[in-house]
Amino acid sequence: MLKKAYLIVLFASLLFACDNDDDFVVACETVNNVTSTVVTNNSAIITWDPANISALYTLEYGVSGFAIGTGTTISETDTDAVLINLDAATTYDVYIQTVCTATNVSMYSEVYSFTTSAPFVVPEFLPTLSELNLYGGESLDVLRPTTYGFQYELSTALFSDYAHKQRFMVLPQGQKLTYDGDGLPLFPDNTVIAKTFFYNNDERDLSLGRKIIETRVLIKINGAWETGDYKWNDEQTEAFLDPNGSMVPVTWIDADGDTNNVNYQIPSDTDCFTCHRIGNDKSPIGPKMRTLNFNVSGLNQLQSLINSDLIDGLSDPSSVSVLPKWDDDVNYTLEERARAYFDINCAHCHIEGGFCELQSSLRLDYERPFGDSNIESRRNSIISRISTYNQGFSMPLNGTTIIHDEGVALILEYLDTIE
Repeated sequence: MLKKAYLIVLFASLLFACDNDDDFVVACETVNNVTSTVVTNNSAIITWDPANISALYTLEYGVSGFAIGTGTTISETDTDAVLINLDAATTYDVYIQTVCTATNVSMYSEVYSFTTSAPFVVPEFLPTLSELNLYGGESLDVLRPTTYGFQYELSTALFSDYAHKQRFMVLPQGQKLTYDGDGLPLFPDNTVIAKTFFYNNDERDLSLGRKIIETRVLIKINGAWETGDYKWNDEQTEAFLDPNGSMVPVTWIDADGDTNNVNYQIPSDTDCFTCHRIGNDKSPIGPKMRTLNFNVSGLNQLQSLINSDLIDGLSDPSSVSVLPKWDDDVNYTLEERARAYFDINCAHCHIEGGFCELQSSLRLDYERPFGDSNIESRRNSIISRISTYNQGFSMPLNGTTIIHDEGVALILEYLDTIE
């Protein structure tokens, strides 16, 4: 009987704390339903259900996996807390104790984990690419665009010595593009456009890796576009701002198993301005509405912009024209494909305000009526300038060091129809 009574007292002592000989205090309860309501790239709001009435709460938090007692501790009287000065793209653990009195505290809550969002993109030309926060992931060479980016493809793309390209744009937080017809949209200040050029080591086996050459960046600053080029190091760990341009030897195996070599030319800032200009102003070339108006992974890219609330003034992609895909001979005519190829590879110079406006009568934008393009009268000149590579004479003037065999074949076939 005495043994049984002893056990009862022992059990009670685990549940109650004694203030004096006559009163027992109910044990502090552990909080539950811990969650986060707002998480940014440097802060979070943590909430939980109340435990004991008039209790205080102690939170301890730190980078995921930290040992209790080594984290940051804060005290709260309410059932929420704001954590600040956190690192971006980092997972944190949180533990909470209920404090009923100085000598009566609860067990720790179960761990609650959350991850801060990616760091904001920096719309400045800093010395290294990593400083711009354009890419996330464990290493830069993974080329995982920031979660704030909109990745896109072009229906017909500029030829760049057979290099692959990854394209995306980042709009400033809370701002949008504005639809302005089938050409370029209106971009808000601090928009960043990035295009990274790379070669797969072996097109037959992508697991063999790739060589990243450069990342070209356009930033709209105070209403004007500025250009900068980041050259990747041999280790593929970083890219460095390089205004002077350089040559990079590249070797790769194509889909047919043939070995190819090219002395890839990274443009200087002057070279960039040659192509990216309208009058005296720099301008993007690729992301026109009609060039984005096609499906990628089953969804129209303009519709993706609409769905993501990234564009004003456009509600239906069908109201926008489409630039044909130059190598799609099923859905487009020879003339449509050739004119599209001219548009993306040549029109940025052969247009009013372009670099060749005064040097040539050719006008090669896709919408230009054939009779106003002067393609027929300049036929022989076009053939001579695209059929062989001769630096300073061949066209396009910049951005290539070899002939695009497939593109040349298309243009020659088309020109044969207008003799």
